[in-house]
Amino acid sequence: MSKKDKLDFAGVIMLVGFALLLAFNQVVIKITNGGFQPVFSAGIRSVLALFVLLGWMRLTGKPIVLSRHVLRSGIGIGLLFALEFVLLFIALDLTTVSRVGIIFYTMPVWLALAGHFYLPGGRLQGASVLGLVLATAGVIWAIGNRSEGQQASWVGDLATLAAAWCWAGIALTARTTRLAQILPEQQLLWQLAVSAPVLLLVSAGFGPALRDLQEIHIAGLLFQSTAVACFGFLAWFWLLKQYPTSGVASFSFLSPVFAVIMGWLFLGEQIGLEIYIALGLVCLGLILINKKPAGHRPAEAGEDD
Repeated sequence: MSKKDKLDFAGVIMLVGFALLLAFNQVVIKITNGGFQPVFSAGIRSVLALFVLLGWMRLTGKPIVLSRHVLRSGIGIGLLFALEFVLLFIALDLTTVSRVGIIFYTMPVWLALAGHFYLPGGRLQGASVLGLVLATAGVIWAIGNRSEGQQASWVGDLATLAAAWCWAGIALTARTTRLAQILPEQQLLWQLAVSAPVLLLVSAGFGPALRDLQEIHIAGLLFQSTAVACFGFLAWFWLLKQYPTSGVASFSFLSPVFAVIMGWLFLGEQIGLEIYIALGLVCLGLILINKKPAGHRPAEAGEDD
């Protein structure tokens, strides 16, 4: 199927659903951390997601292979993936879903900044520069203001920011190295195959693996492993293949909005004025960064936008 030159109704619905899934996942991780030590939980999630992915690849006839010609970049992207989730899971153990949602989903901002220097056609100008400034101001505002008291943590906020940088690094690595030549499923296979043993080994330095383990924590871990870590990422790759990259990326502002709402709805988190200000600045920044410049032509079939 050729790549469409614009989003249709089905694409919009799927992107809204994906944004909801990502935001809800933050709530699930925070709840799951009540039963599992965060880094150990991330490791088990990668192990389970790896088995789900292998089953899916076998079912769909995708070649299950870790190619030697992408060995260096494959290990690199796997280590970035592991570090991202060490930071993210620890952050959700220390700070609120609302704050994590706002800071973590600034990933497109940092990817755009890196793309300015490393990606062909990625130069920032006009509205994109303003968007970068606004989103950065939103992150600084969120970290520097904390009316939520004990629910907010400097360490958690900064760990979230570092996790967002790792996520941007993963996207950049996938686009600028030999990994761009392999299937999305094989890219994800590298990330899970490398991160699973690394996370489980590293988790030994973060205390006991289990906390007050209950059924809800096991259910949360299974949800993360299947709905998010495997099929969620595959759905994202499919959307990028079917629709213009800029159209898909333009929905990124929904995830922090949904994360703030879900933190309040499911966890009763306090939402102070600084959260609303930070959320507004970040969302506006994301919209401007993903705004097409005047005269931008639609992508041709199979072309990245």
